[in-house]
Amino acid sequence: MKIGCPAEIKPQEFRVGITPNAAGEAVAHGHEVFIQSGAGNGAGFANDDYELAGAVIVETPEEIFACSDMIAKVKEPQAVERKMLREGQLLFTYLHLAPDPEQTRDLLESGCTAIAYETVTDDHGGLPLLAPMSEVAGRLAPQVGAWTLQKANGGRGVLMGGVPGVRPANVVVVGGGVVGTNAARIAAGMGADVTVLDRSLPRLKHLDDLFGAQFRNQYSTSGAMAELVPQADMLIGAVLIPGAATPKLLRKEQLSQMKPGAALVDVAIDQGGCFETSRPTTHFDPIYEVDGVMHYCVANMPGAVARTSTLALGNATLPFILALADKGWREACANDPHLLNGLNVHAGNLTYYAVGEALGLDVISQKLAMRR
Repeated sequence: MKIGCPAEIKPQEFRVGITPNAAGEAVAHGHEVFIQSGAGNGAGFANDDYELAGAVIVETPEEIFACSDMIAKVKEPQAVERKMLREGQLLFTYLHLAPDPEQTRDLLESGCTAIAYETVTDDHGGLPLLAPMSEVAGRLAPQVGAWTLQKANGGRGVLMGGVPGVRPANVVVVGGGVVGTNAARIAAGMGADVTVLDRSLPRLKHLDDLFGAQFRNQYSTSGAMAELVPQADMLIGAVLIPGAATPKLLRKEQLSQMKPGAALVDVAIDQGGCFETSRPTTHFDPIYEVDGVMHYCVANMPGAVARTSTLALGNATLPFILALADKGWREACANDPHLLNGLNVHAGNLTYYAVGEALGLDVISQKLAMRR
């Protein structure tokens, strides 16, 4: 199979979809790998690194899309990239279609087959291709939140760990999954006073057993939110419903209850965000203010630490890339129901029900799509 990796063009996105090591593995399996010139620069990988691994360097994205059977990326294809997709081509990347009707329409019209990293599952009910970026984003959230809290950035001017005689920042993390756990762990390590909210009692028990008194946890209800939100210096949104639009857990009218200059970090913004006042921002201009509350809603947070993120993502995606290339997507998905769960679009058909529900579109089953 011919595997292509274009340079990412989303603003301030420095990750790359294939590492040199992954390229070398694919070449060893008998496949051809095409890398756009400079695609790995942001993550610290030079063209020479890919050529040593046996990949072919090409100059333009047009060449990549034209010559490749499978496109491996990081972020969802941008509008100009979607125009280059063709019928029968396989796209393997993050998609986050539920809040993005334009991308969904373009993918359907292209006739391509699109497998989304974020809906591939595993035997434990996890999301193995989303997890590494969730870990990165979760660990970044308190870091960028602390920056947002600085007075020069419009924040309250509160230091996360406080100092002797001065209380630390009060941090509330909404969601106790991979993002929330990592966010709470780092925020507590920075010395903040941290509370995690979640609706799963087994998850709360697991966090208590794992972390003990490092941070508190509490069952999430509207009453708990009403109690904790006014106390928070920082509120981190870490809620995920796989493949679906994220529920809005904080309404605009509730912002007036927050402290002036409080920081709101919405890690779920890729799926539409879990706060009503959230809207996607970029690393160019990451924060904005609504009713005195500073919002950090960068849609590709892990891109800020591109080398760590690329290596972590590459470790997770490589087995799936090899399976898709070695067997073709139909056989690979037939052999692995968890990979089949990643199928979102095929031959003009939407195949993921949560996306169809969010966008009001008809959906066919993934198994039926495999027969088309």
